[in-house]
This record gives sequence, C-alpha cells and structure tokens, in this order.
Amino acid sequence: MDWGSTWDFLWHFLIIFAWIAYLLVLFQILTDLFWRDHKTSGFAKAIWVILLIVFPWLTALVYLIARGNGMAERAREAAAAAKKQTDDYIREAAGRSPAEEIAHAKELLDAGTISQSEFDALKTKALS
Repeated sequence: MDWGSTWDFLWHFLIIFAWIAYLLVLFQILTDLFWRDHKTSGFAKAIWVILLIVFPWLTALVYLIARGNGMAERAREAAAAAKKQTDDYIREAAGRSPAEEIAHAKELLDAGTISQSEFDALKTKALS
C-alpha cells in the first residue's frame, strides 16, 4: 500500500470539503446581505463583498462572529414570512374565510352533527 497516495487523497478530500464548506458559508452571507438585511447601506454591503473576495476565510469568520445573531433573526423572520404566505395561499385556495368556516361549524352544531367541544375546536382552528 502506498501511503503517499492515501495521504494525498485525504489531503485533497479535506481541501474539497473546506472549499464546499466555504461556499455554503459564502452563499449564506451573501443571501443575508442582499436579500434579508434591509438596514445595512449599499456601501457597507460593497465593503463586505470586497473583503470576502480579498480575505475570504477571515472575512467570513468575522462576519459570522459580528453579525451571526442578526443572521439568525433575519432567517427566522424570513421563514415566518414564508410560512405566513403559504398559509394565506392555502386559505385562499381552500375558498373559505374564517367567518365562513365558523358559520359552517355553527350550522353543524345547530343540526346536532357535532358537539359543543368540537365546535369550539373548529372555531379556534378557523381563527388561528
């Protein structure tokens, strides 16, 4: 067994892994800068991009340390907004408003089809 080729393989594997990890971090940073962060000025964004090109690893590390909490908050807000848009679309596609859902549930309650607790559950679900 040629140990040189094994170590070469491991070294290349490590380099490729580091490169892919850096690309993932870079795309997260660029996404945060240009699509999620609306408070940072264009000049500051340009400086971050230039630094990411000139000193890639160091700038990425500094960005993650300095702005990591903000990245997480903006990502959470973006996910919540996407969920709200999806929920709104589903409600719109379903064709009934919450008021119509409650009215239908009230009809079922009046007809004796469902119990008061089931009506309350349907009402709570329609209002959420």
